[in-house]
Amino acid sequence: MPWPARTLDLGLREFGEVLRLQQDLVAKRQAGTIPDTLVLVEHPDAITMGRSARPDNILDAGSIPVCAIERGGDVTYHGPGQLVAYPIFLLRESERDLHRYLRGLEETVLRTLAEFDIAGSRRPGATGVWTVNATAPRKLASIGVAVRKWVTLHGLALNVNTDLARFAAIHPCGFEASVMTSMARELGPPVDFAAVKDALAKHMAAVFDREGLVDSR
Repeated sequence: MPWPARTLDLGLREFGEVLRLQQDLVAKRQAGTIPDTLVLVEHPDAITMGRSARPDNILDAGSIPVCAIERGGDVTYHGPGQLVAYPIFLLRESERDLHRYLRGLEETVLRTLAEFDIAGSRRPGATGVWTVNATAPRKLASIGVAVRKWVTLHGLALNVNTDLARFAAIHPCGFEASVMTSMARELGPPVDFAAVKDALAKHMAAVFDREGLVDSR
């Protein structure tokens, strides 16, 4: 039976502000005072370093703020035109497998891309979502998560209309910046950002068996 959930659509918010909000939501979810919550947001320019980040993967941050956080993974970039989703979910007994959870986030993105006629794929050993290209796949979405007492935080970043030149400041997830792509690059024209939000919330609800992620927005 689906669990009740809600979506918080924050628009454009600073990374640090939303990090503090996530921490507050996690504490409330652990206490049982809020339902599972999907946070959708765009960030101004920010670089984040996960638990396995190598400092030399930051090439030239310039004025972009850099934040070390508890999620898994290496270095990544957030910026306007990128849809970031932070599920604050209490994993049920049957869901308490982090590999399964990561595959669920990938599946959510794959189904979202399919609505826009983009074929996405998984790449063994490289969590995230990639284009379908046997010789030179490009990365559309990055994923890095953390879990506290089986409540999830952090999540995924899907490049919708992102300025890909901004990735030149880093080696994203240890790769060359040229590996990154966006929905807009794959399709040609800019993509309806609101439509991508709606699709992602819908597919998150279906993949994780949560009810209310679309209706509660």
